[in-house]
Amino acid sequence: MSRAPQAEPRAPSRKIRVLVADDSRTVRRRIVGALEADQEIEVVGEAGDGEAAIALCEQLRPDVLTLDMMMPKASGVAVTEHVMAYCPTPILIVSASLERGEALGTFDALAAGAVDVLDKPAAGDEGDAWDLRLVSAVKLVARIKVITHLRRKLRPARPPPAAEAPGGARADDGFCRVIAMGASTGGPSAIVEALSPLPASFPVPILLVLHIGAPFAPAFAEWLAGRLAIPVSIATDGEPLQRAGQPGVRLALPDRHLVVEQGRLRLIDGPERHSCRPSVDVLFESVAVEVGERAIGCLLTGMGRDGAEGMLAMKRAGATTLAQDEPSSVVFGMPREAIARGAAQHILSAGAIGPTLLALSRSTRKSP
Repeated sequence: MSRAPQAEPRAPSRKIRVLVADDSRTVRRRIVGALEADQEIEVVGEAGDGEAAIALCEQLRPDVLTLDMMMPKASGVAVTEHVMAYCPTPILIVSASLERGEALGTFDALAAGAVDVLDKPAAGDEGDAWDLRLVSAVKLVARIKVITHLRRKLRPARPPPAAEAPGGARADDGFCRVIAMGASTGGPSAIVEALSPLPASFPVPILLVLHIGAPFAPAFAEWLAGRLAIPVSIATDGEPLQRAGQPGVRLALPDRHLVVEQGRLRLIDGPERHSCRPSVDVLFESVAVEVGERAIGCLLTGMGRDGAEGMLAMKRAGATTLAQDEPSSVVFGMPREAIARGAAQHILSAGAIGPTLLALSRSTRKSP
């Protein structure tokens, strides 16, 4: 699967051309009204079903496609797969996050090449807050270049039996005590690619901060669990970092910073960092203080600079640090910032991160 790494500014004299696809006329009217109220955006077409969305995307070649997940004639996932194979276009999924099936399908669409997701406005929500979020999301997505994704069947990614760690390794067999990982735009597919090589017996807990809307977090945890051999759960306040027999992935709770204190996970309010809560920087900095050199920091695709300062703190504390490389990133923002600050010791493709984590977890001392 190929994807473009760059996020580049658009010429100010040219409006962002948007195609709106949703089978609900009411929702389309809300989206169109919000977008056309902004002078930098032009709605060039509307589609009421999946086949129309594909046809209009091929005909109009918009800068952005806003896409509903549950449509007649072709689902949002099917539309995403076709568009990314034949007329690559930045796609913003506008999804009803409270519907389990639709929310899970949203992450299949992101894995197939969609760029970002926004939850639909709640019933009766007539304020302008959601409209402003939509406009901001469209402008962000429009800056991202995309290239062709090969069409493929979406299936759970499980490592082969041969990938199992020998001898049933335990967390106290190796040097590493925790892996701290952060991601933003493009994160769901990068996380799967990075962690799918890890076997069920992988002995090191992984603390994960993903910038994602709060309504989608439970569905993301369920979706990710179906694609990894290691267990996935949402972190709970006060649980031990070293949870006997089941390390796995612990996902930061929306709107709470995830930190490590005295060997336990803590979920705290605290101020936002880089307009983010949870923040990758907050997690990384706590791991630097609490775990020091016996930690690994990993920063994946994402826009902005969250995680760069924290990764530098981890490196200074003696931890091993990894950043995703530009060719495999959807947006090379957060990793680029970490690399520019000298925080990343290893710059790897998403697919190379898993084998590297395996090797580091089996080491009995810190690699030079």
